[in-house]
Amino acid sequence: MTKRIGILTGGGDAPGLNAVIRGVVLTATRRYGWDVVGILQGFDGLYAGLPAVPLKEENVRDLLVRGGTILGAANRGNPFASRVTAPDGTVTIEDVSQDALERMAAFELDALIVAGGDGTMAIAQRLVQLGAPIVGVPKTIDNDLSETDVTFGFDTAIDTATEALDKLQTTAESHHRAMVLEVMGRHAGWIALVAGVAGGADAILIPEIPFDIEVVCQKIRSLQASGRHYSLIVVAEGAAPVDGEQLYYIQSEMGREGRLGGMGHLVGNLLADCVGAEVRVTVLGHVQRGGQPTSRDRWLATRFGSAAVHLVAQERWGHMVALQGTQMVNVPMEEALHTKKVDPEGDMVQMARDLGIVFG
Repeated sequence: MTKRIGILTGGGDAPGLNAVIRGVVLTATRRYGWDVVGILQGFDGLYAGLPAVPLKEENVRDLLVRGGTILGAANRGNPFASRVTAPDGTVTIEDVSQDALERMAAFELDALIVAGGDGTMAIAQRLVQLGAPIVGVPKTIDNDLSETDVTFGFDTAIDTATEALDKLQTTAESHHRAMVLEVMGRHAGWIALVAGVAGGADAILIPEIPFDIEVVCQKIRSLQASGRHYSLIVVAEGAAPVDGEQLYYIQSEMGREGRLGGMGHLVGNLLADCVGAEVRVTVLGHVQRGGQPTSRDRWLATRFGSAAVHLVAQERWGHMVALQGTQMVNVPMEEALHTKKVDPEGDMVQMARDLGIVFG
């Protein structure tokens, strides 16, 4: 029986999303003979009445190498808490989930594939509880979604951060400077940890380990005493000192989470006060989300997209595809909503410590 399935990309973009779309379309059309449509702008497009876009093989033929998502994404769209602005400018939060369900019915969708992180999966799970036929594809460059060993976009992000460290090392050595690199990582320090080790960092500051800046200063001073007059410090945006809190450049407001930023500059200023060296700060920001996905991310994203179509065929509503070891499995979305954090006592942190890296 011919099905008509939709796909949307929720949350922030990640390298590999287009590969997911391609994997879904090719598997659905070639294996099952189904029709596929794309929902524009994530959940916002689903309940706002944007048209669905037919997706055929000719639409996705060249998507593997493209970053971003051809469907667009909305990282603040939530049909259970939609911001509605009245003519007088008053903003209220409303539940428009029934509008989303009605749009799915209007699009004549037999199923919806949702690619996103923990926020997107939480929304999808609630829609499933209301009767929506939805399966999930995990997506986050932070690699912090539980129940899957890795998410696509992470490999590209750490490649970008590692390349930045490589370039900072040469200029740091030339000018005898301490270089601070701020990377993404709201609640989990996976990008900082992996890129920091791969890029030869001397200190790595992550959300899971509150830092004492004096420990970092001592590390830099010991390097200087040994004759090495430069250092590299990686700071996750969500890191915080032992006696302080995370920094936000935009505070949380009604229906919206605050935006982290500034910890790299704070660390840079603190280091400038305690070490006899110039300190420079680089904030990678959204550079980590952009660009062509690595071959590993293309491979994983394609596997996820294809596996999601098979979940639709099995009618495993409320489940998400995941990679565990080398095997593609599926897990209930609700089990994947916990943030996967770096274990401060785990073997990866211990390995970094064995190399002489400090965590503050």
